[in-house]
Amino acid sequence: MANIIAFVRDSLTNIVASLGTSRDKAAANVYSMPMLTDEELLNAYRGAWLPKKIVDIPAFDSIRAWRDWQAKKPQIEAIEAEEKRLNVMGKLLETRIKARLWGGAALVIGTGDKDLTAPLDVERITKGGLKYLTVMTRRHLTAGKIERDPASEWYGKPKVYQLNSADGAQIEIHPSRLVIFNGSQQPDEDIVTTTYAGWGDSVLLSVVDAIKQADGTAANIASLVFEAKVNVIRIPDFMQNLGNAEYRAKILERYTLAATAKGINGDLLLDKEEEYEQKTASFATLPDILMSFLQIVSGAADIPATRLLGQSPAGMNATGESDLRNYYDRLQAMQTVEMTPAMTRLDECIIRSALGSRDPDIYYEWAPLWGMSEKEKADVFKTKADAARQLVGSGTGQEIIPRDAVSDALVNTFIEDGSLPGLDAAIEEYGKLAEQDTDHDEVAAAAAAQQAQQQRQKQPTADAAPRTLYVRRDVLNRSEIVRWATEQGFTDIVPDLHVTIAYSRTPVDWFEMGESWSPRLEIAAGGPRQMESLGGDGKYKALLITASELVWRHRAMIEAGASWDWPEYQPHISIQIGGDIDLSKVEPYRGKIVLGPEIFEELRED
Repeated sequence: MANIIAFVRDSLTNIVASLGTSRDKAAANVYSMPMLTDEELLNAYRGAWLPKKIVDIPAFDSIRAWRDWQAKKPQIEAIEAEEKRLNVMGKLLETRIKARLWGGAALVIGTGDKDLTAPLDVERITKGGLKYLTVMTRRHLTAGKIERDPASEWYGKPKVYQLNSADGAQIEIHPSRLVIFNGSQQPDEDIVTTTYAGWGDSVLLSVVDAIKQADGTAANIASLVFEAKVNVIRIPDFMQNLGNAEYRAKILERYTLAATAKGINGDLLLDKEEEYEQKTASFATLPDILMSFLQIVSGAADIPATRLLGQSPAGMNATGESDLRNYYDRLQAMQTVEMTPAMTRLDECIIRSALGSRDPDIYYEWAPLWGMSEKEKADVFKTKADAARQLVGSGTGQEIIPRDAVSDALVNTFIEDGSLPGLDAAIEEYGKLAEQDTDHDEVAAAAAAQQAQQQRQKQPTADAAPRTLYVRRDVLNRSEIVRWATEQGFTDIVPDLHVTIAYSRTPVDWFEMGESWSPRLEIAAGGPRQMESLGGDGKYKALLITASELVWRHRAMIEAGASWDWPEYQPHISIQIGGDIDLSKVEPYRGKIVLGPEIFEELRED
């Protein structure tokens, strides 16, 4: 008996419908490699908006927020100055754009060494040792032989890169002296055929078909505009007389004159036997068709439509926030797994060139790409402040981490994220906590206050009977604001300029409201300021300001049980009550605002 071999295939087959058979039209579909020459890439980037945005947007977004160095303040200033001197951010952006467009680019780390074929020794970089950074593309650098030693750091990558100099000589550069970025990484260089070996593909290669389809659809829709309205005139015996040259000339003259006379307010003269009709094209579904093609491009480029097309998302309750968050999460992952390893040697050179040595405690973090709202910033500020209080405890001996260490860490954090504008200058003036001289009187007073607090906690709850609460901070530099208000035309300026933090008609325990971070709050000049009429009748002419600590303290009191009669809290200073003044002509006060300590009072109705 002969052997029978059965082939099993896991697919849908329908002989009647020809699905999965040789007669299936889809069976002829194959994938082919789209080819783009350098000239075509250049023309697409320079002459079409979609390719340019697909190349530029991720490159720009990946570095626009830059990075935050974690070190001592003088060290951070020196490193950032070195980055500015070398234009690291600008050179990196140029490298990223050219890598995405051409398929590869590199940033040459210039240290002044004569032998560029030797590996770069970052330990030999001294202060000012980093001389220059030069951007080169795969068109300038030719990849050499591929490293095949599995134990080598450069396995699977070129051992050396060759640069053709202006005089025709070839200069070899070791890969450790380059910050290399590829556009789209090739899956297997052994089976990929390319003109530029050792580099990646352009990111436009995989999306070019989708781009052409979208551009073609847009071009066809644009051409339909010229066919939006077509006049149709029926003429008796037209085809019969068309062979007569004199008839053709009269017909052209006749309808040229008719078209000239016809208009929105004109008349069209026709013979009794002639018929006139207008054919109009419908454009109702064309925007949806075009948007479908653009969304395909968006998906192919892995860029949200809200970012690529610069338009708001359609649909009820659609914000596009989730798409943008996913996009930014992907960019942050790319920063971690692609950009940081590629820039490791460059960063080591920058640190040593800025400081002269390498402090092992120095590192950086990529700044968040997603910007927070004022409410979110206030929530983060409150969370950090509460965490700090938990770490240091409420009294001596309760610290989990030394107070000085927590204070220094918080100062650095709030300066870096801008939570407390002016904190940097205030620290320069007053010094850090660890730099303060110990005042024995203050220590004794603090101990007495702590003992009194413990005694109050032991007393019956009736000693802290709930009361209505009004909390404010008075303006200490009133004279500066009064001078501004007078120049702007205010005539009846409020005598006690202040910022209200709490206005609770609901009685609360004052001791549950917590305490402010600082008895003196200085709001730096600048930032968002606006004049607005507040109150039911708009009689309060107020200067709207912003300060994270004010918002945080207000929210803390609300969470502790205080009430607030208005939908939301907006820090402001009432300049004048009543009066006839056009706030649209008032230039808001832009100067520094200094607020005193929080003042607790029972509610006053005035």
